[in-house]
Amino acid sequence: MLYINPVPATCQVVFDGRKILLTLRGVEPHKGEWCLPGGFIEWGESPEEGAKRELFEETSITAEKFSLIGVYDSITRTERHVLLVAYHVLAWSGKPAPGDDADDVRWFDSNEIPPLAFNVHRWVLKDVLKEKIVI
Repeated sequence: MLYINPVPATCQVVFDGRKILLTLRGVEPHKGEWCLPGGFIEWGESPEEGAKRELFEETSITAEKFSLIGVYDSITRTERHVLLVAYHVLAWSGKPAPGDDADDVRWFDSNEIPPLAFNVHRWVLKDVLKEKIVI
């Protein structure tokens, strides 16, 4: 029997006032496009551990407290089905700097978000801003 299961991933929404932290992808797919920090959960990690690790690897900041935004189902291509666990980072430390597969890290006003690499990241931001998790 062959099981084709979704791949678990995380993304993190980090605010500084009304500004949202985005990363510029340095690798394919969608190299050169903006996205939320995040990535795939590794073997043996909880979603929270994966989220914290990915945030630090891509932005050099450490999540100290976060809450669940939601879980999203995304089929990005015929060969990739992602189950995305999205977190709102409530407290963090450090100075944002690009790392790992991010070419840049930048704050964007929540009213001036550039086009994002992944539809599912747009869905997450829409839900966060609609629910006014941070004002």
